[in-house]
Amino acid sequence: MIRVFIVDDHKMVIEGLELLLQNEAEIEVVGTALNGEDAIQRIPETQADVVLLDINMPGLNGIDTCKKLLKQHPELKVIAISMHKESSLIKLMLSNGAKGYVLKNAGQEDVVKAITKVYEGKSYLDADVNEIVMNSILQQPSKQNSNNFPTLSRREKEVLICILDEFTTQEIADKLNISFGTVETHRRNMLIKTGARNTAGLVRIALEYELHK
Repeated sequence: MIRVFIVDDHKMVIEGLELLLQNEAEIEVVGTALNGEDAIQRIPETQADVVLLDINMPGLNGIDTCKKLLKQHPELKVIAISMHKESSLIKLMLSNGAKGYVLKNAGQEDVVKAITKVYEGKSYLDADVNEIVMNSILQQPSKQNSNNFPTLSRREKEVLICILDEFTTQEIADKLNISFGTVETHRRNMLIKTGARNTAGLVRIALEYELHK
């Protein structure tokens, strides 16, 4: 029996994965958590073998959660479950110890195959993720992607420009006519994409690699 622990900040995603896995005779969901901090506390007591881990979570993001989990419990197998398709983010997650990467729109067969493969000590990327990684390897590097930095979305660039202009979160929300929480989500996404630890680091990286252009 493969013991699986699910970490995602959306209950609907957790419930969907539980439903998807409930009829798998060789897989048992032994616990869930809505954030990285709770996952780190709860996973040891469940004796989980495989962790399905979201990347974009408030507080401790998936990359840092993965790093901390594997430092404390190197026997764990981590599979990233994410909507992010940037090759840089995929590589960053894998470089921090994840053995698999599956997009959230993947089917039951892919999720089960990922769990089984990493439990056996192998790596697994679903077909879409594998294509993204391969394309990034084949592309000729330029200044902007020489360190595999991702392309920001139009809205992320708008938020970034406001950050560079020293706007507060509320001022950015007012200027772009979006909510305070949406601004924070965009900021968090950019921190995850670039690997920056805080807003000051994001500003430095943005200027160095001209991510706001």
